[in-house]
Amino acid sequence: MTTTIRYPPAFEDRTASLPLRLMLAPVGTAPALLDGAWWPRSRDLTAELPALTAVLDPLWGRITHVTVNPTFWPVIPRKVPVDGHVVGVGWFKAEQDPHKLLLFSYTVGRWDLLVIPPETSPATAARLMTEAADPLGLLTARALMDEAEQRRIAEEMELSLVSVWDSEGGHGASLPTASRGLPPA
Repeated sequence: MTTTIRYPPAFEDRTASLPLRLMLAPVGTAPALLDGAWWPRSRDLTAELPALTAVLDPLWGRITHVTVNPTFWPVIPRKVPVDGHVVGVGWFKAEQDPHKLLLFSYTVGRWDLLVIPPETSPATAARLMTEAADPLGLLTARALMDEAEQRRIAEEMELSLVSVWDSEGGHGASLPTASRGLPPA
């Protein structure tokens, strides 16, 4: 008698059932600085690239090579197996924007995608995706991310000021007479 014991896999791919977070510029529009944006769920290229290429292969032709800047990718595999083929992965530290992913296809060409960090809030990611897919967009990947960081800092400062305002009594707090616009007593 033979018994088969099935152990749960050490790594469960939960991303396979989730929709890909990708927005591309409309087909047929003039080339812009970016062709769209991708918001991966992790910084694991081996886990993330197969889903991305599965969507892009039918649209752009078979993706054969991808390049990244290693700044935000802790491990860069040399090759990633995807559905029916292997995608070569390369990296350029000085030459490539750390917020950009370059995809290459022998038949069609090259595409540049903004890579939105996985930990980005959904609202910020949605705004970045829309801006990166805008065919009239004039900002680079780095400029878009810098702008998003400036907005985040400004929003945190505003929340901090509101918090101080509320903790000090808010609108009903007593202010010096001169600051209320009233003449001194």
